[in-house]
Amino acid sequence: MKKHILILHTGGTISMKMDEGGAVLPNDRNPLIGVSEQLAKYANVKEKEVFNYPSPHITPKVMLELRNVIVQYANDNEVDGVVITHGTDTLEETAYFLDLTTKFSFPIVLTGAMRSSNELGADGIYNLVEAVRVACSDDARDKGVLVVMNDEIHQAFNITKTSTSSVNTFQSPQYGPIGLVTKKTVHIHQAPVNRSYVEVNSIKKRVALLKVYAGMERDLIEAILDLQYDGIVLEGLGQGNVPPDVAIGIEKLIKANIPVILVSRCFNGIAEGVYGYEGGGKSLEDMGVIFANGINGQKARLKLLIGLNQEHNPVDLKEYFYS
Repeated sequence: MKKHILILHTGGTISMKMDEGGAVLPNDRNPLIGVSEQLAKYANVKEKEVFNYPSPHITPKVMLELRNVIVQYANDNEVDGVVITHGTDTLEETAYFLDLTTKFSFPIVLTGAMRSSNELGADGIYNLVEAVRVACSDDARDKGVLVVMNDEIHQAFNITKTSTSSVNTFQSPQYGPIGLVTKKTVHIHQAPVNRSYVEVNSIKKRVALLKVYAGMERDLIEAILDLQYDGIVLEGLGQGNVPPDVAIGIEKLIKANIPVILVSRCFNGIAEGVYGYEGGGKSLEDMGVIFANGINGQKARLKLLIGLNQEHNPVDLKEYFYS
């Protein structure tokens, strides 16, 4: 029996075309609409164009709208899987947002394209077909939100865009893909150890993200107070260290009850409190800085944002980030 797959289109390069001057622009009509006829041999497909946004126009509030569309449709209809087409610049963030805010057993799969619909070697239709195949796979159930691109299956927790233009841009540093899509089969060889779920109804708080660099001064950190942000994520040096002047600014934030989350700006590895010198990770941890568990800065920002927006059921941020 064929599976029932919902395809939600949100825009991005996968739905764009290149004009005569070489600029890639949104289409008046999404060229993916109607491709469901080609997918009929894999599933019973229902399509909906939720947005038609370039991916830099996607915000956490838009992600929440998308999440609500999925929840509403799943409550009203039989759904065996959901596929979302999305621009690649922020695809990993939407995938992680959905991973934290949904708890369905059926697969939710995001895909996109690095080449617009009328370019040579356009990869959009190919990736869409593979994403539908994964969404139809029983092995993809209970794996969390997945990203399918270029014959590989990745978890939202790990995936990141590593190249500006390569079709092989999406990688999972340190962990690798959890599966592969071949011409004959969907092969998944790993499963998440655990998943977090947080109920979120609105996005009202604001969280900043800053990358730490040699010689950074505390004025940027202290500006968080003046601008009335509700939290900050810092991409620290090495295992999670900052220049001494930045540590002074961090202490001011913590005394003002502004949560400070620290990740590493390194491509691989986990940030943790090891060094005890001024600005070292151990001294920051003792000060009250929370270390994120192996996620990058943009995902840590989303996780903090979601955590801070628990108005009726506040979360313990340290437990939330260490889980």
